[in-house]
Amino acid sequence: MSEEFAAGGDSPADATAEMQAFVDRHGYLSWLGVTVESVERGRLVMSVPYDEKLVNPDPDGTPVVHGGIAATLVDTASGFALRTTFEDPAEAALTTTDLNVSYLRPATGDLRAEAEVVRAGGSMGVTEVTVTSERPDGEGATEVAVGRASYRLFREGET
Repeated sequence: MSEEFAAGGDSPADATAEMQAFVDRHGYLSWLGVTVESVERGRLVMSVPYDEKLVNPDPDGTPVVHGGIAATLVDTASGFALRTTFEDPAEAALTTTDLNVSYLRPATGDLRAEAEVVRAGGSMGVTEVTVTSERPDGEGATEVAVGRASYRLFREGET
């Protein structure tokens, strides 16, 4: 998306920086090390770097990232992607109403979530998210989870 990002005229780079600033002020998201990689209208990519503090204890010695991290990415990337459908994404009001995550395989490296808005109506929004993780053999990334989220959207003038 090379033209306007939103009605406010923010560029994708400005929107990415604005959303990253939100993450940096947020205790949990900043603790996880979330990075907003790119923002377009109706689409967002964010990541979390691998860190030993995020892995499950494993008697076999293979460190696996806790599934809650992928779920957090599905929820957070969804909300951020839906914000881009508002006239002023920074002032958007929304809340998760349903979150579904299907785990496909263990995550063993950095995590990356790509969220796409399926629909953003007047009061409800739906997204689909794919979460990938770096493979332990260093041969690229693989899908580790997919998710879908529904949100209640509070458009201007609604309570």
